[in-house]
Amino acid sequence: MKKLRFLLIGVLSILMINIAMAQENKASILVLIHSDNGGTYEMAEELARGIESEGNAKAIIKQVKASQNPKLKDIPVASINELATYDGIAFGSPVYFGNISTGMSEFLAKTVDLWSNHALEGKPATVFMSSGSGAGRELAMQSFWNSLAVHGMVIVSNGIRGYENIDKTIPQGNTVLGTTSLTSLKTVERPSQSERYLVALQGKNFAKVSLALKGSQSASALHNVSINEKAADINEVLKQKNIILPSLPKPVGNYQLYKRSGNLVYINQVALKDGKIVNPGKLGVDVNEEQVKESTRLTMLNVLSILKEAVGGDLNRVKQCVQLVGTFNTTDTFTKHADLMNTASDLTVEVFGEKGKHTRNTSGANSLPVGSSVSIQAIFEVE
Repeated sequence: MKKLRFLLIGVLSILMINIAMAQENKASILVLIHSDNGGTYEMAEELARGIESEGNAKAIIKQVKASQNPKLKDIPVASINELATYDGIAFGSPVYFGNISTGMSEFLAKTVDLWSNHALEGKPATVFMSSGSGAGRELAMQSFWNSLAVHGMVIVSNGIRGYENIDKTIPQGNTVLGTTSLTSLKTVERPSQSERYLVALQGKNFAKVSLALKGSQSASALHNVSINEKAADINEVLKQKNIILPSLPKPVGNYQLYKRSGNLVYINQVALKDGKIVNPGKLGVDVNEEQVKESTRLTMLNVLSILKEAVGGDLNRVKQCVQLVGTFNTTDTFTKHADLMNTASDLTVEVFGEKGKHTRNTSGANSLPVGSSVSIQAIFEVE
């Protein structure tokens, strides 16, 4: 009995080791999407199914920005640096006028550190998209490929794979560059069965390529990105992202532009430029949401300009953004204050990276000083 027990333990141990090794040998593939109404996400699910169909890869679906769409709100948001940790990346986006979507473009624009550290070189990539009528889809695919080629990624096309098995009596989103879904053609449910079939094949093939190239990339790339992020020069970040801080606004009352207490700097600002308020008035009455977002970005730029003055001209002395409080001049029925304030939060994180993440509060008011549509209070910890 004792020998049998030892034998069972040995068999179980070998089994567990084999399972662990099998998991270790799988390719880890990120399916990174931007989706407006869920069409791209449905394609992503089919692609992920294809990736995992032969058990040699695992697919992780993430999006480039948070969405309030019920289909998308629970999908996690990817960080820039995690891109370097996967064995392959499948990119999915709607087609915007023959180009990739604004959301995807904005995300890719933040990959400068990955590019400068060669972090994505040699990593396989594939592309799928959701288009309207289909016009401009190949232009959009090619523009997508251009961005990935600059990173030195190995671009895996779909070729004519699966063409012989699709329904040719109706238009299908079939291109040699990657699968698309023709979302505005409602003669059949979209993505169509043929489009689902094609994108699943694309995922299956991409998993094979990703597994074959797994481990071929230099292990130092991710390490270099991490070091670069820690030592990022804020002045260089501003230059690379073409963020220009305005001249210091002048106080319009008996107060100071900032106040420092210990290691904390307190700043309050409105949408002031060259002595005048930009887009003054009440949202929904005098100005629209896009104008208020423009004013919010300007207000946050004023905050950063004052912060630079507070740290003697060196924003590298900023340890973290502690809190932002945004107040907006809105009607009583307006509820999307957080969407407006995202403009300021996104800018802060864009400039300071992880150090820019903060607590936040937003609210509405019947009026604000000097007619501004927005007011921001900021607290920073500095050296």
